[in-house]
Amino acid sequence: RTAQVAVSAARADVANAGDVAATQAANAYVRVLRGNAQLQARLADSTLARELLSIAQSQLEAGVGVALDVTRAQSELAGIRAQLISARNERDRAQLDFRRTLNLALDAPLELTDSLSSVVPENLALDQQTATARALHDRSDLRAADEQLRAARQTVSAIRTERLPSVSAFGDDGIIGGNANRMLPTYTYGIQLSLPIFDGFRREGRIQEQQAVTRELDVRRRDLEQQASVDVRGALLDLAAAREAVGASRDRLRFAEQEVSQAAERFRAGVAGNADVVNAAFTLNAARSQYVDVLTSLQMARVSLARSEGAVTQLR
Repeated sequence: RTAQVAVSAARADVANAGDVAATQAANAYVRVLRGNAQLQARLADSTLARELLSIAQSQLEAGVGVALDVTRAQSELAGIRAQLISARNERDRAQLDFRRTLNLALDAPLELTDSLSSVVPENLALDQQTATARALHDRSDLRAADEQLRAARQTVSAIRTERLPSVSAFGDDGIIGGNANRMLPTYTYGIQLSLPIFDGFRREGRIQEQQAVTRELDVRRRDLEQQASVDVRGALLDLAAAREAVGASRDRLRFAEQEVSQAAERFRAGVAGNADVVNAAFTLNAARSQYVDVLTSLQMARVSLARSEGAVTQLR
């Protein structure tokens, strides 16, 4: 029985290691999605900057613009180009780390069917009591701790049973003799009773040692249970905050796009320079970056909640 309990504890440890690996893979996947989203945002900024530069150059050639507008647009485009290079590098590094996490060939092609916004959950249950109960029931580290504690207690029980008398039967049946023609049958049968009396207190020492191990495992089990509750509450707080931040960032992005559109119309009409457009483009750039960041935070919070509940391998 002790061996069976030890096997169960080993299986629980393997499951816990699998959850850790799945969490690392999920986080790496989110970082790849973030890299793709940042790159797309910078490409959109680059397209806008080239469009503004083209308008400024056209107005200068038509005699209705000033060279300062062209210079300002060129400076904006150069800055966006630097951000684009950085975003592409970040995306490539995230893909490299993702391949390494999954133990793929480092030059293996990646085709992701998801994006940060496409996997935004609409109806996530944020019931703390339900999530905590699920965590206490499903987390592999808690199951591993339970099995280890069970194995330690079983070992103590096994040592104590060594004090009990043991009964065994023995027997031997054969022939004996110095001459093949004069062999005599021989047999021995019996029952043996063994009664442990004194072993130099070695058994008591083993019991005390194993009881100390059991107490230590029990303390660790209670600490893991408390940590599981903390993990669930923290993940729920992060998830709720991220969902609210997504809504606020989405509004900011919409207003920034409207600001750019309105400023660009005034610039095309020749009633204003491109300073307002460039400022609006800066605002749009920041709004796009913030939107990507809050979407990333939301996905990371989903992974954290799934890990805290012991359901990271079921995450979709």
